[in-house]
Amino acid sequence: MNNVPPNMYASASLYVGDLAPDVVEGYLYEMFNNVGQVASIRICRDASTRRSLGYAYVNFHRVDDAELALDTMNYKKINGRPCRIMWSHRDPGLRKSGVGNIFVKNLSPNIDNQTLCDTFSKFGNILSCKVATNARGEPLGYGFVHYESEECARKAVEAVDGKMIGGQIVSVAPFKSKQERGNAGSTFTNLYVKNIPLDMSTETLTEMMSKFGSINSARIMTNDDGTSKGFGFVNFSRHEEAVACIEGLNNFEIAEGKNLFVARAQKKEEREKLLRERFEAMKLERQKKYAGVNLYIKNLSDDITDERLRTEFGSYGSIESAVVMRDRAGKSKGFGFVCFSAQEEANEAMKAMTGRMLDGKPLYVALAQRAEERKARFEAQGRWRGGNMKVGGPQPMYGPVPHMGPPHARPMVYGAQMMHPGWANQPMQMNRIGGAPMNYALMPAANRNGPPRRGAGRQNRGPNQQGQRQGQNFKYAENVRNQRQQAQPQPQPTAQPAAQPAQPAEEDFVKMLASLPEAGRKDYIGEKLYPLVEQLEPEKAPKITGMLLEMDNAEIIELLDSPQALDKKIKEALQVLADSPADEEELH
Repeated sequence: MNNVPPNMYASASLYVGDLAPDVVEGYLYEMFNNVGQVASIRICRDASTRRSLGYAYVNFHRVDDAELALDTMNYKKINGRPCRIMWSHRDPGLRKSGVGNIFVKNLSPNIDNQTLCDTFSKFGNILSCKVATNARGEPLGYGFVHYESEECARKAVEAVDGKMIGGQIVSVAPFKSKQERGNAGSTFTNLYVKNIPLDMSTETLTEMMSKFGSINSARIMTNDDGTSKGFGFVNFSRHEEAVACIEGLNNFEIAEGKNLFVARAQKKEEREKLLRERFEAMKLERQKKYAGVNLYIKNLSDDITDERLRTEFGSYGSIESAVVMRDRAGKSKGFGFVCFSAQEEANEAMKAMTGRMLDGKPLYVALAQRAEERKARFEAQGRWRGGNMKVGGPQPMYGPVPHMGPPHARPMVYGAQMMHPGWANQPMQMNRIGGAPMNYALMPAANRNGPPRRGAGRQNRGPNQQGQRQGQNFKYAENVRNQRQQAQPQPQPTAQPAAQPAQPAEEDFVKMLASLPEAGRKDYIGEKLYPLVEQLEPEKAPKITGMLLEMDNAEIIELLDSPQALDKKIKEALQVLADSPADEEELH
């Protein structure tokens, strides 16, 4: 049992980490209150989006209850994900000092947090224990164990360093901060070389590189059939020799029109992080560039083309791009974007074109927003309507509540701001992401000439009609999207409505996505995304797909339906990969 050090904790407070995004306070309260009386619970959330940050604080009335919860509930699965519990330290100095903290590397992939904790608990009281993982939850082969005292950490290092755990010999050493370790890239000896001629051998590469120093190893990577991949690795004995090789051969013309690329070899995680940072930087730069000048136009008729959209908005300023979004069959999705060169022009066009009739349909025009911004706003509106809190306000502490079951996904509420105040009779369609209803504004033709008289469309409805509308004295214009089919006086028994082949697949996709846990949704979306990327970029498909999966799920789903948007994102990813110093696998 983890005995509490005397006078270390001012209150019986626990840190609960590695939580799934859909875990809510009520569910945590029900779990921990079975151990002891809970004073309050708070899940920490992002200040702007209010999404869970993956950890919470549970405060008990008694220290004994907190200790019992730590002993019995640590690494217990919550919504399919093992939680990680430790004492809450009000003073972060203990964690940052590194006292009692050890670093364990070369861990087997089957070693998890609990196994690591059980292995090292025999040497003393453990405050925290964690195996490092990547964004997909895969172990990275190293971890950390933080003991209560430096003496316990020293015993663990002496006893376990060089021993076998889970079938692999591990290395255990006192933890060092980044400042103490220094910059790992400042003493590199391993180089990555690409643009190597396909007919060049490893011996020729070694001979060319050896004039800069002593080479420990050199290798040109090959395919399964033994042909060169055009890149390789060279390892020098000294850091200075590797630097001299980069200065001497990087950008050296090895063949006509082909220059060598020589740089420090990077680990896979380092490369992926660099690619993500560059991709995000490009994304932010593009968003900053188009902020306030990119308009979102909805309720377009099927006949509107890119040229027609540019013509209709062209009188308000200089247009950089105008595009109508289409599905994979080339059919209009009823909305598009127009990007102006100046914010004043965009504002003027938005004021003038909002509500204007185009091909018999009123336009909805607004500033384009990123998917995460829209989602955050919708969630904020849902919380505001529920009376939980003000948008962006602090998350209240969660006290004793009645019995609550497991958390369920809250439906997303779409505010009335999304509809034009004059648009009536708006049918409901299902939102692709969360299954919540979304209003797509469709105005009947009768309403365009003035407000309908009272009782219109309802006078012939009887109690036995089971919701079917008959005898309504208004009709839909022929060019209105999703128009209602009028009932036939004597329908034929064998007559069937036209089949909609895309709808069942779309409904199945949404249902399957909603039924999966948060961790499995990326994999499911990736299975749909990869074949589409492979059709456009077969050689770089795995890497590009991985980069795109770093985006928000809502944005990725939009790419699945829009070949234009997907092609644009792929081109951006290719640009990032072209600028990457090492975008291939490293030598092992």
